[in-house]
Amino acid sequence: MQTQNVNLPITVTGRHVSVTEAMRDHAYKKIEGLHLDYPKIIEAKVLLNVEQDRHIAEIILFCANHIVIEADTTTADMYASIDETISKIARRMRKHKTRMLKSHRPKRNQKQIRHIAESIFTGEIPDEPEEEHEPVIIHQEKYKVKHLFSDEAIMDMEMNEKPFILYHDAKSDVLSIIYRRLDGDYAMVAPVEDA
Repeated sequence: MQTQNVNLPITVTGRHVSVTEAMRDHAYKKIEGLHLDYPKIIEAKVLLNVEQDRHIAEIILFCANHIVIEADTTTADMYASIDETISKIARRMRKHKTRMLKSHRPKRNQKQIRHIAESIFTGEIPDEPEEEHEPVIIHQEKYKVKHLFSDEAIMDMEMNEKPFILYHDAKSDVLSIIYRRLDGDYAMVAPVEDA
């Protein structure tokens, strides 16, 4: 999970105002502090403008998957304008992340048609019951167990469109399983030690 934007190219430009080092540092810290992991920020541009008593801060983020997020705010103080614009940007980033998660969630009411092989049964009932069929493993898959937090496990499950995920919980340090319930929510199975 991306917790900090490292070596992010940020351009701060002033229009009708000379950008001080303090303004530049404030904008840098606020943009680098955006800790959301989706969408991943590739480049950021900050435009600072002063028109009479109005201080305008406009921020444009160029993100992965061709996503561009921009916002601007006008207040009487440049630092307040930057802070309010960052708040707007963070809300828009959360919207993109929510949309991405919803688009990967399966439709609940969508029924699929399953084709069943046709069989013809005779009217006779056998005298002796047939031998019970022993279950057999028909598919085996190699699976790498990752160290994740529960929210990262849900995101990984959604992005890979898996019905469940087995992971090593980074918080409780035990193997856990998260799966999607029929109502669309998630459930977690984790072992407990005997008392």
